[in-house]
Amino acid sequence: MLMLGNCAERLRELADGSVNLTVTSPPYDNLRTYNGNNDLWNDDVWKTVLKELFRVTADGGVVVWVVSDATINGSETGTSFKQALFAMECGFNLYDTMIYGKDNAPPLNDPRYHQSFEYMFVMSRGRPRAGTLITEPSKYAGNIVGGTQWNSKGDKLVRKHGAGKQIKDRKIRSNIWMYKVGGAAVSYTGSKVTHPAKFPDALAMDHVLSWSNTGDTVLDPFMGSGTTGIACVLLDRNFIGIELDPDFFAISEKRIQDARVARSGTIFSGQAWYAGHSELHDKEDYVQLSLTENKDV
Repeated sequence: MLMLGNCAERLRELADGSVNLTVTSPPYDNLRTYNGNNDLWNDDVWKTVLKELFRVTADGGVVVWVVSDATINGSETGTSFKQALFAMECGFNLYDTMIYGKDNAPPLNDPRYHQSFEYMFVMSRGRPRAGTLITEPSKYAGNIVGGTQWNSKGDKLVRKHGAGKQIKDRKIRSNIWMYKVGGAAVSYTGSKVTHPAKFPDALAMDHVLSWSNTGDTVLDPFMGSGTTGIACVLLDRNFIGIELDPDFFAISEKRIQDARVARSGTIFSGQAWYAGHSELHDKEDYVQLSLTENKDV
């Protein structure tokens, strides 16, 4: 379901607890104009949106909030942290603070270290339900976990968790995710996207895969170019997208419809389809895991 309009208003049309996962990226302060619509963005708006997201999120549901800060008068605004803390006031758990790293971020001329990441705040309503955690090869596979911990005084402490166990071949990926951006990023639809802040298709795919199950309802209240919607088509999720700008709404409609057409031509399930298309991401193995059974991976 695609909805044209202001998400602060249209979110009210969704029922309580009707959404399992939200993957979204709100405007970053005043960094971009979004066809002149950024004048409508302020603290009251994002607070309203976060309150509504808590209301519509089901128990065990997750909100992935991808955000960064503008630098004004030599200081980062800290708006991203304000939003995460306010979400906790609304009732969310800050389940994880993840990093979206950019392999090929363009260099800037600022007198500071090269800016090449954004925050991905993973906020949950209670403990997240089972999802599919992405794994990667273990660097020390086959080694035995050491068993002794020491404090600063040299006193021996209790045996640490996992001591004596053999490290498995694969482990759960870290919470720093690296992607190519801009023209180097793979677009599933193969089309150039005229949107000022599109995140990589693989980022949306990875989060939809990680925090939801087949048939779940996934929301993006700042739909933009429809990247989260494309991930939902490919991974067999139901999608609700809200977009304020008519031009961007039309782009999303076309990209999501193109994904549906392409998706209908494959016999594989969405999850298997993604695992078999390494051009979307450099990790091919996606293992179904309970979030309560990952201690020794």
